[in-house]
Amino acid sequence: MKNLEQLLELYRKDERTKLIARGIEQSVANADEPKRFLLQDVKGGLESFVLAATYYEIPACHLFVAIDKEDAAYVQNTLNNLFEKKTIHFFPDSFKRPQEFKTVENHNVLLRTETVNKVTNSKARGEIIVTYPEALFEKVVAPKVLNESKIEIQNGESLDVDTILEVLIEYGFSRVDFVFEPGQFSIRGGIIDIFSYGNDMPYRIELFDDEVESIRVFNPLDQLSLKKISRVSIIPNIQTEFRQNQKVSLFKTLPENTAIWIKDVQNLIDRLQIWFDKAADFADTLQEDDTTESAKIMHERAFILPNVVVNEVLNQAVIELGKSSYFEFKGDVGVRHIKYPSKPQPSFNKNFALLIKDLNDNTENGITNYIFTENPRQIERFYRIFEDLQANVVFHPISTAIHKGFIDKQLKIACYTDHQIFDRFHKYKLKQGFTKSQALNIKLLRELQPGDYVTHIDHGVGKYSGLEKIDINGHIQEAVRLIYKDNDLLYVSINSLHKISKYVGKEGKTPKVYKLGSDAWTNLKSRTKKKVKDIAAELIKLYAKRKAAKGHAFPPDNWMQYELESSFIYEDTPDQAKATQDVKEDMEKGYPMDRLICGDVGFGKTEVAIRAAFKAAVDGKQVAVLVPTTILALQHAKTF
Repeated sequence: MKNLEQLLELYRKDERTKLIARGIEQSVANADEPKRFLLQDVKGGLESFVLAATYYEIPACHLFVAIDKEDAAYVQNTLNNLFEKKTIHFFPDSFKRPQEFKTVENHNVLLRTETVNKVTNSKARGEIIVTYPEALFEKVVAPKVLNESKIEIQNGESLDVDTILEVLIEYGFSRVDFVFEPGQFSIRGGIIDIFSYGNDMPYRIELFDDEVESIRVFNPLDQLSLKKISRVSIIPNIQTEFRQNQKVSLFKTLPENTAIWIKDVQNLIDRLQIWFDKAADFADTLQEDDTTESAKIMHERAFILPNVVVNEVLNQAVIELGKSSYFEFKGDVGVRHIKYPSKPQPSFNKNFALLIKDLNDNTENGITNYIFTENPRQIERFYRIFEDLQANVVFHPISTAIHKGFIDKQLKIACYTDHQIFDRFHKYKLKQGFTKSQALNIKLLRELQPGDYVTHIDHGVGKYSGLEKIDINGHIQEAVRLIYKDNDLLYVSINSLHKISKYVGKEGKTPKVYKLGSDAWTNLKSRTKKKVKDIAAELIKLYAKRKAAKGHAFPPDNWMQYELESSFIYEDTPDQAKATQDVKEDMEKGYPMDRLICGDVGFGKTEVAIRAAFKAAVDGKQVAVLVPTTILALQHAKTF
């Protein structure tokens, strides 16, 4: 990452960056005259480099307001990649679908709460928050109210289960069997699981009588502990569990030294007005007794008027990005113009002749070339393609992704992205919450019915008989009850759910139920292992014969292969990359290939086949693609 550090250092030392940093400092020193800047001609991902460099120069709190949610997600991703160790907060709206108020997405509420909690409790360096107009439209709980509403629990203190139960329900938490999303809790004897809105993993609190014996962060997918902690703050839902007079705009929660970056102030106002009108229409359709999450937000009218947002922005240092300044249009003569003469990354349309000419022209004109790619293998491909084409190209590789490339004429820097060079789709990544389908063990437990057969890895096949609370050394814990032969009982702790699975066998055939403590299951596993070894020995002999047969050894990949593989629209998954590599290694050996590639529909098997077919064709060999149906043949022909 040395090249990236050098690049960011160039922007940090840039006089334009220092000018913005001084303006932010002066705004804090003189709150009555906050500074305003207009950054003109900022193209591509340059905005993220300017913000990152400004943060390094003055680590205040920075809020970036993008055009819309997609734009915000790409900016957040780029900033996250520019900072090696710092978390860039994404502040979304609460709802599952933008401009639809019917369903509140709990994970979005968690991200909002997490951001507010971090910003209001940040004691050292400031935070960087990326958001968009629709997210600013909703109010959040005032920091003072939020701090007073936290449920603080620490090791060694007394905790009454009935009291915590009442408080959690009052704060809008739902009681479930097993937690998997924010706003849920479960109580199983002396174990209390709580998924707070202020943390992306749930907490497990274990009691000894009424004393907190341990607090752990755990993974809801497998119920296994991640780490022990000494104290925890449980934060309620900041969107639905507070009154209107307890809520403020996000701007009211930000520190005094916050710098607000806005791509288009007029766009912000227009989108806020659209949301305000739609929210008002939706609120009119609600019944007074509607208690859904979205209705709670609407009944409280917990959203902000567009003109209020603008007035609150006026109290901070503002950096606008665009051709003209909204504040200048409104008569503010104190806006400082800073020019960033730049242009977007040229379109090469996968044409390496054009790319090579452009990079060489940049070098001749004193412009330093940087190529950004998320996959290090792409860098190797670039070097091999340039080498095969005998192109003497000078560029600096950076193994991280930015959304859009740009050329900064003033600093003489060209930052190109591999996905734009190859016209590939670049998908942003946002932190995702857990879902019911992901929590496999918990889902299994929910789906099991008494009488269903299950397999325990240590004890064999038994019958599921439900959940039961049992006393273990004075601790009341919930366990899975399994019935074995002669009505022997086995209790499996919820911490050992990964050891059991639903029995899978021949349809309609009743499995043999084993007796606990006998050697039958152990002997069966031993016999099975021996049979597997026997089969393996036979396969080894078979493969030895095949290896002795003569086949065609294809040559290593050349630049045409690299160019083809770089031009696929989507980035390979790790499994696709491994399958492709294994196939090509087989093709380069001197004996016939014998390989099966398995994967569900849509998992990318055809892309692997295309790479292998192309490798054969480049070496002058013909390729036959056989498929089971006419329609599939037509689809494959079109794809190839």
